[in-house]
Amino acid sequence: MTNERILFMKYIKQFMIILCISLVAELLEAVVPLPVPASIYGLTLMLLLLLSGWLKVESVKDAAGFLVEIMPLMFIPAAVGLMESYVELEGILLPMLVAVVVTTVVVMAVTGRIAQAILRRKGEQNKNE
Repeated sequence: MTNERILFMKYIKQFMIILCISLVAELLEAVVPLPVPASIYGLTLMLLLLLSGWLKVESVKDAAGFLVEIMPLMFIPAAVGLMESYVELEGILLPMLVAVVVTTVVVMAVTGRIAQAILRRKGEQNKNE
């Protein structure tokens, strides 16, 4: 087998692993009577599998990297939908923009504070060792 074919099969295997986890997440959403989207179940399941060691990062790393690289393309249909709904959204555009800006700033600030606290704690642990 050529190197290209081996690489292709590696990507197919990694995508199949991700798709299987997504399928299980969809099934969980259908079965579990909680208002949790399948994407959250999928992310949680992936995290648990990685933390437990049942799934190695190398088993999905390349395919996941590719999916992250093309993620902006996934937002195009949503953006087009918003543009088509402009007439309906026109009356609430300003409050919606204010809410988006405020929540973005709050999320960035909280994330920054948490990251600083974690780094400080790790620095203190390193000094104590």
